[in-house]
Amino acid sequence: MTARRTPEGLADRVYRELLALIIQGDLQEGDRLSTEQTLSEQFKTSRPTVREALSRLRADGIITSRQGAGTFVTRRPDPDLPRFMPLESLSDVRRCIEFRIVIEGGAAALAAEMADEADLALIQRELARLQAAVNNQVLGVEEDYDFHIAIARASKNQFFVSVIASIQQHVTFGMDLLRNFSLSKSPERLLSVQAEHVAVVDAIVQHDSVAAEAAMRRHLQNTRSRMFGS
Repeated sequence: MTARRTPEGLADRVYRELLALIIQGDLQEGDRLSTEQTLSEQFKTSRPTVREALSRLRADGIITSRQGAGTFVTRRPDPDLPRFMPLESLSDVRRCIEFRIVIEGGAAALAAEMADEADLALIQRELARLQAAVNNQVLGVEEDYDFHIAIARASKNQFFVSVIASIQQHVTFGMDLLRNFSLSKSPERLLSVQAEHVAVVDAIVQHDSVAAEAAMRRHLQNTRSRMFGS
């Protein structure tokens, strides 16, 4: 027997439209969503399609289900986000950041243990390039990526470098989004991001692996919070 599949694209549409309602404030944090049946009638689609869209919103941490009570909005992404990215990309950006929290935290810890003088000099040069981008109020996406990959190289483990390089397109898309987003809010936003970069470098220079991992994880967790509110 061939498994039935939800028609391609319908779940994306329901996901996107529900997310838009949440971002626009039509659905507030704490509001209960309509039942699957009601939503399927509202969006003129099947319950499995609605269920798939809700599953994606749940995985993104935007809604949560409580047994016997229903499904509720738990988090509202920043309402300015749609100006910078297609809503259907939001899940991928968030999950990429969450992946980077794990991978780059480990890379920073190992870099603190393994980095030699040449590695430290390169990381500090990349940090200076990032600072110049902040001073000139330019995006600095290339500088941001080069900074992170320099830390991966300092770990002396090619697997960290290979993994980060393999997702370069996703990483730089997120960086471009964040830095555009931060500049649209205030220049101070990029200053706070830069302070987090400095904290990572300070820990690596001091060969403090625990502090380096914590600083990198904190930086990427704050990146997630600046965009997605949690």
